[in-house]
Amino acid sequence: MSRRKQKVTEITDFKSLLKKQGYSLAGSHSAVKTCLWLGRAMKNEGQCYKAAFYGIQSHRCLQMTPTLMCNQRCLHCWRPTEIDVPAPEEWDSPVEIVGSCIQSQRKLISGFGHSAPREMWMEGNEPKHVAISLSGEPTMFPHLPELIEEFKRQGFTTFVVSNGTLPAMMEKIDPAQLYMSLDAPDEETYEKVCLPKSSHLWEKINRSLEILKDKDTRTVIRITLIKDVNMFDSQGYAELIKKAQPDYIEVKAYMHLGFSRNRLDREAMPGHDEVLEFSQELADHLGYKIADDVRISRVVLLSKDGSVSHLV
Repeated sequence: MSRRKQKVTEITDFKSLLKKQGYSLAGSHSAVKTCLWLGRAMKNEGQCYKAAFYGIQSHRCLQMTPTLMCNQRCLHCWRPTEIDVPAPEEWDSPVEIVGSCIQSQRKLISGFGHSAPREMWMEGNEPKHVAISLSGEPTMFPHLPELIEEFKRQGFTTFVVSNGTLPAMMEKIDPAQLYMSLDAPDEETYEKVCLPKSSHLWEKINRSLEILKDKDTRTVIRITLIKDVNMFDSQGYAELIKKAQPDYIEVKAYMHLGFSRNRLDREAMPGHDEVLEFSQELADHLGYKIADDVRISRVVLLSKDGSVSHLV
C-alpha cells in the first residue's frame, strides 16, 4: 500500500473510531460530542461544574471542535493522539460549521426525547453555549475568530480552550471566556507530558501567557494534574501564571478516560483532597483564593478575590 493510501485509510479509520466513541462529525473537519453531564442535566440529575462556576446550563451546552488536528500528543488526552490528522484541502466556512454543529447536537440528543422532561429536551435542541475544545487544537483552525463571532451572532456564549502554542491566534480571538491549558511547571516536564510535535512550542506557550495578561475577555488557566507526573512544583506553575494574571485558575484531576488509559494507569488520577491541597499551595504562591470546588469532578476554582461571577 502506498504511503498516501495508508494515510487516507488511517484517517478514515480515525473518523470511524470517533463515531464509535459518540462523536458526530460536522461538515468535513469539525466534530460535536455530548458529555455525560448533558445527559444528566437533561433528566434533572445534576449539572457540570461549569454550571456551579460560571452559570452554564449543561443541557444547552454544545461541545465542539473546528479541527481534529493537534500539535501535541498529551499523555492525558482522551483521543487517539498517535494518529496524525492532516489539514483539509478546503476549510468549511464558519456559517457552515455552526449550522452543522447545531444539527449534529440535535441528532445526538434525539434519544432523550422519550426519557427527559419535554421542556428540558426542547431547550436542549436550542443550545446557547458553545465550548470550543473537545478534541484537537482549535487555534489551528485559520478562521477561528470568524467562527467565534458567528456563534455570538446566533446568540451563543463562547468558551475557547487552547494549548497556547499559537500565540498569533491567541491575540486575535475574543470569546466570552478564553482558557489556556498549562500542564507543566517547566519545559522538561512539558516535553514529557505533552509530547510536542515540533520544537519551540514551550517558548510560544510562554508568549501566550503574556498575551493573556492583556486580553479584555475573561481568562482562565487550566491545569490538569497527573499524580506523580506533573503535580510536584506549585511554585513553578505560579511563576508561569504570574505572566498571565488570569481572572480564574481551574485545577482539575486527570480522569482515566478514553485512549489515555493506554498511556497512564488509573492510579494517575489524584483524589479531590490532593487537588485541593495543590490548589491551596498554588493560591498561596499567587495571592489568589479558592472560590469554589466540585468534589465529584475533582476540580477547584481559584480567583483573585475568592469570588466568581456567572457569565449567564
